[in-house]
Amino acid sequence: MAIDGIYLYLLKKEISDFAIGAKVDKIFLPTKYELILSLRTRTETRKLFISVSGNSPRINFTEFSPENPMTPPMLCMLLRKQLCGAVVKDIRQIGFDRILMIDFDATNEIGDRVKRTLVVEIMAQYSNCILLDEKEIIIDSLKRVDSSKSSFREILPQKEYKLPPQQSKLSLLDNSAQIIAEKILTFESKKLSSALLSVISGISPLISKEISYRVALGECDVCRMTTAMKERLIHEIDILSDIVRNNRISPCYLTDENGNYLEFSYMPLTLYDNNAKVIFTDTLSELPDIFYFERERLQRAKSKAEDLFRTVSLLIERTTKKLNIQREELTASEDMEIKRIYAELINANLYQLEKGASVYNIANYYDNYKIVNIPVQPHLNPSQNSQRYYKEYRKAQTANKKLTELIQKGSEDLEYLLSVQDELSRAETEKELSEIRTELSSAGFLKSKTGTKNKKNAPLPFLEFSAPDGFKVFVGRNNLQNDMLTFKKAAKNDIWFHVQKAPGSHVILSLDGKEATPLAMEFAAETAAFFSSVKERGMVEVDYTKIRNIKKPPSSNPGFVIYHIYNTLYVKATAPENNSKMKARN
Repeated sequence: MAIDGIYLYLLKKEISDFAIGAKVDKIFLPTKYELILSLRTRTETRKLFISVSGNSPRINFTEFSPENPMTPPMLCMLLRKQLCGAVVKDIRQIGFDRILMIDFDATNEIGDRVKRTLVVEIMAQYSNCILLDEKEIIIDSLKRVDSSKSSFREILPQKEYKLPPQQSKLSLLDNSAQIIAEKILTFESKKLSSALLSVISGISPLISKEISYRVALGECDVCRMTTAMKERLIHEIDILSDIVRNNRISPCYLTDENGNYLEFSYMPLTLYDNNAKVIFTDTLSELPDIFYFERERLQRAKSKAEDLFRTVSLLIERTTKKLNIQREELTASEDMEIKRIYAELINANLYQLEKGASVYNIANYYDNYKIVNIPVQPHLNPSQNSQRYYKEYRKAQTANKKLTELIQKGSEDLEYLLSVQDELSRAETEKELSEIRTELSSAGFLKSKTGTKNKKNAPLPFLEFSAPDGFKVFVGRNNLQNDMLTFKKAAKNDIWFHVQKAPGSHVILSLDGKEATPLAMEFAAETAAFFSSVKERGMVEVDYTKIRNIKKPPSSNPGFVIYHIYNTLYVKATAPENNSKMKARN
C-alpha cells in the first residue's frame, strides 16, 4: 500500500519518540529524490530516510542506506549548511494530511539560533521535501515546481510555502464511529470501499477494502447493506479509531506463496483470506524498507548504469558491424590462389599469346591440362596481364592475412564487450560502475577524463562466500578483478571455475592445502553459473581446472584467459545467499 495519512500519523509518533531532542549529525543525498538525515542522541544514532520518488515516497528510519555519490550535490551542501548540528524540536502533521513538518533549532552563518522546518510531502508523484526558514519562505526543495507545472503552488526558492488544498473529510479523532457511519450511508450510489474513501480522512484504498471485506466479505453497494452490515461497519470504524487514538498498531506485510511482497499495513489484513502469508514486524519503519528497498536498489543501479549500458551497447553494435564487413572482405579475398594460378599459366605461355585478346584459353597443368578461360585486359600485353594477376594475388594475400588478424582481434573485443555488458547487469553500486569505467578506459574502449581530479578510492574487495566443508569461494566483480583474482590472489593448486563459452565471472575455490570435496566443487560451479550471462538457462556447463593451467596471452583484453586442460560440470545456477549451507559477505 502507499503510505496514507493514518499510517503517517502513527509513524510520526514512532519517529518522534527518537528524533525529538536528537541532533543532525550528517546529511546525505544519494539521489536527487532521496535524503538521509543521520540523527544522534547521547546513546544512539539512527538514519531517517526520506524519499520523494513518484513510485515509493516515504519517510522512515532505515537500516539500509544507499551508496552516496563521490561528490555531494549542491543541494546536499546547502542542507548541510542549514541543518548540520541542528536539534529536532518538534514533528507536526496537519490533520491526517500526508505531510510531516520537522522543526529544527539551527544556527545561521553568524551563530544566531534560527528555526528551520523540513516539510515532507508524501503524495505519490507530487511528493516533495521542502526546507523553510522561520517565516515559512522556501529555501530550496528536492523538486522545484514552477508556474508551468502548478499555477497554485510554486515550489521555488524565496517563494512563500503554501499547504496543498484541504479535503473536507471526517477525522477519526474528532468524530464518533456512529457519526462517520451515518455519513458513509448517505453515499447510496457508491460501493462501500469508495464511500469509506470519500468520508474518512487519511484512509487508503487498501484499508477501505479491508473494512469492506470485514463488513460484507467483499465489495457491496451502500444501498444494499443489511442492518447487520451497518452494525459491523460501526464496529470496524470503532476498531480503526481505537488503533489511531491509542496507537494499537500491528505492523505487518503480506507475501504470496512465492515470497513476493503484496501489501503492508499498520493493522492485520484479512482480505486476502488464506492466499497470502501475514508477517508481523516490531515497527512501522521496517515495513517500507522491506517492501521497497530491493526494488529501489535495482532501479538505482540501473539508472546509474544507463549511460554506460548505452556506451557498451553502441561499442558492441559497431564491433559486430565491423566484423561482418571484414568477414565479407575475407571471403572475397579467398580466390587469391586462382589469381596466382592465372598469373603462372599466362607466364608459362607467353610465347603463344598475343596482345589484344580479352580471354586467354590455356591448358591448366594444375587440373589435368583442362582448358581454362582467363579474362585479361586487351590493351595489355601477355606479360603485363601476368604481372597484373601477380599484383592482385599479392594484394589479396596481404589482405587475407591482415583481415584474419583484424577478425581475430575484433572477435576478442566483441567477447570482451559482452563480458562487460554482463558485469553491468550485476553492478549495484557506484563504486562497481566506476571500476568498470576504469576497466574500459584501461582496455582502450573509453577515453580517460582529463582535467578532473580523480579520488583514489580503495578498490572493492572480491566477493567472498563460505562454501560447504569449510572452503572459501572468491568471485571477481569485473574483468580487472578477474585477472587479479586468478593471477595474483589464487594459489597454483586452487581450482578455477567459469561458464563454458559465455561471459561470466572468474570463480576460485580456495583449497588452502586441502583436498576439494564434491559439495564444495558443486557449490563453486553453481556460483560460477549464477555470476554469468547464462544463469537463466537452467542446466549450465561450467569448466574447471587448476590455476596452474590458466594462461593469459600478452596484450589480451582484461579477463581474457586460455586453458586446454579442464573438466566440465553440469549445474543449475544458484545464488550463494540462497544456499543454506553457506554464509556470504561482501
